[in-house]
Amino acid sequence: MPIPDKEVLRWAAGKLGGGEVTVVRGLREGGSPWLLQAGDPQAGERLAVLRTGEAGRESWFATEAAAISVAITAGIAAPAVLGYDDGSATGIPQLLLERLPGSSRIPRERDEGRLRALGAAAARIHAVDQAPSASLPPRDRSITEVDFDQIRREQGASRLLLEAEEIVARTRPDGERVAFVHGDLWHGNTMWDDGEMAGIIDWDMAGTGPAGVDLGSLRCDAALCYGPEAADDVLAGWEEAAGHPAANVGYWDAVAALCSPPDMGWFVAAIGDQGRPDLDRALLIDRRDAFLRQGLSQLS
Repeated sequence: MPIPDKEVLRWAAGKLGGGEVTVVRGLREGGSPWLLQAGDPQAGERLAVLRTGEAGRESWFATEAAAISVAITAGIAAPAVLGYDDGSATGIPQLLLERLPGSSRIPRERDEGRLRALGAAAARIHAVDQAPSASLPPRDRSITEVDFDQIRREQGASRLLLEAEEIVARTRPDGERVAFVHGDLWHGNTMWDDGEMAGIIDWDMAGTGPAGVDLGSLRCDAALCYGPEAADDVLAGWEEAAGHPAANVGYWDAVAALCSPPDMGWFVAAIGDQGRPDLDRALLIDRRDAFLRQGLSQLS
């Protein structure tokens, strides 16, 4: 992918105190977000992360800036915002962020402690009371900017996926508490340093919604990476941190499984980019479908 142009880098340099800024590398599949280096390595350098967008996605960056502010105020580890441009300065929306320590790479082997920590993080996010707003809108599933129903119409989908759509549509639970949600919570959107979670990143799908939006997403991710039984580690961590049982787990598991392309599409590349190229398309489909069946078995 092309690196940010000179105007964007000048904007970033200004936010970082002036001087030269260079692109070290793209952090997601060779592209945005970009790791930047500011200053002279001999005199003391500073690293930062630049997220760049395109016209029409200004709301994503407004959401991320607002969500990070809410998260940090609530004591949730997230990268500080060093600069935000809605597109008026350079023509494209962009966000300059603190670089958190560690890595977002997914371990090859199931780590119960790490999965429980992910569940606990989702519970802490949902403990934050937050009213819907223009920048933090209502969310009823993860990755709401992608129309997975339409993708299934266009690409074709298995009978299982189509039946799951119908079941989910008629079993939506009522009366669940609505609070702060990340909206795209999976292992690749967390940073880990020496075995401890250093923070949560990529808040551009955040908003307000039921706890299951994030819990289901994490449980589905655990099932994809390690098999459906690993989802229970996430649930255990969530319930311990929340202090009460999670509601409607089967429903939100089904919702999360439906937030994936029928053939797992770009999920294969995204997960591979996070250190799991061993998870090929066929295996991810098998695990997604097994997780979905497990969730549907709890619904009437």
